[in-house]
Amino acid sequence: MSNQCTNLIHFGFVLINFMFFFLLSCFRGAFSEVVLAEEKGTQRLVAIKCIPKKALEGKENNIENEIAVLHRIKHPNIVSLEDIFESTSHLYLVMQLVSGGELFDRIVEKGFYTERDASQLIQQILDAVKYLHDMGIVHRDLKPENLLYYSMDEDSKIMISDFGLSKIEGSGSVMSTACGTPGYVAPEVLAQKPYSKAVDCWSIGVISYILLCGYPPFYDENDAKLFEQILKAEYEFDSPYWDDISDSAKDFICHMMEKDPMKRYTCEQALQHPWICGDTALDKNIHESVSAQIKKNFAKSKWKQAFNATAVVRHMRRLQLGTSVEGPSQITPTSPCHGHLLPEEEEEELGSGEEENDLYPQKKTNAGTENKHPCLCTACPLLVSCS
Repeated sequence: MSNQCTNLIHFGFVLINFMFFFLLSCFRGAFSEVVLAEEKGTQRLVAIKCIPKKALEGKENNIENEIAVLHRIKHPNIVSLEDIFESTSHLYLVMQLVSGGELFDRIVEKGFYTERDASQLIQQILDAVKYLHDMGIVHRDLKPENLLYYSMDEDSKIMISDFGLSKIEGSGSVMSTACGTPGYVAPEVLAQKPYSKAVDCWSIGVISYILLCGYPPFYDENDAKLFEQILKAEYEFDSPYWDDISDSAKDFICHMMEKDPMKRYTCEQALQHPWICGDTALDKNIHESVSAQIKKNFAKSKWKQAFNATAVVRHMRRLQLGTSVEGPSQITPTSPCHGHLLPEEEEEELGSGEEENDLYPQKKTNAGTENKHPCLCTACPLLVSCS
């Protein structure tokens, strides 16, 4: 770790155990594990990302960059890094917990959804990304999977997560690394040209397109053909899916998905577009068409459905966590969940037949009564094994 990052880190395995109750292992990825925890002093839920140092070998610059970016950010629509701990074997990132679920899930669950709803979502994203850009930070991986709702409230705000590919622009530095997610990446990135913060604006344009029709503007099973479409900025507003969408919305998307990054709207310009700040976004219900296309084009695996933050919090409430020797607070359906399940990584596959009710079987005590904490057989040293 560089001196800059080292100064931000609390050292000691004992210290992090002193400050937190570790409740549930939410999921395990290829390089880390996310644990749901309760801060002892405040009884507040957080998500702790446990990263084995062995997994960081050769990737030290990546995690240092993510930490450096997250420590500079404080915005109501961006998931925050609250603390960092380090032991001899692991690095622990304590993150804000958000429990409202993913963007597409919420849209599908709605019974009523309009252009104005989409416009308000994009306005929040633009405001957060403008904040990043003003600070010289480029996200570089904006996509629906990284947009999470803060809570289950109907009027919950949207949160941007996952800064693993983000970059701090230096004076005179040029970004040229090809990174991002196929389908959301800007043409100049695929063309291997130097690029700027305009790549985030392109991604917001793609997200806006999907929010209004339920399918992506660029698609092909063959990656080479997909990239060719993006390089040419070839997309259509297909009938009948776009017949009821306003010309103002289409104009907004055309400015965001402009092939030439010098002509592409900035976040500041986008926030001034009438579809965002005016009254041109229509109030007609487009839920049936959009939700049908989302379910068709963005179906998630059973694994991802089972392991979002909402499911974990719901499961905790069923288990009625709240009594143990050390006595963490009871979590009730009315308890605020100020926290966030970190962005999905490349997950390990589960065996077949696992249901949500059986994800965390309760451990029996010697007296035969149920322990209020679930069994946590896991590689993370913070969690207690059954054996």
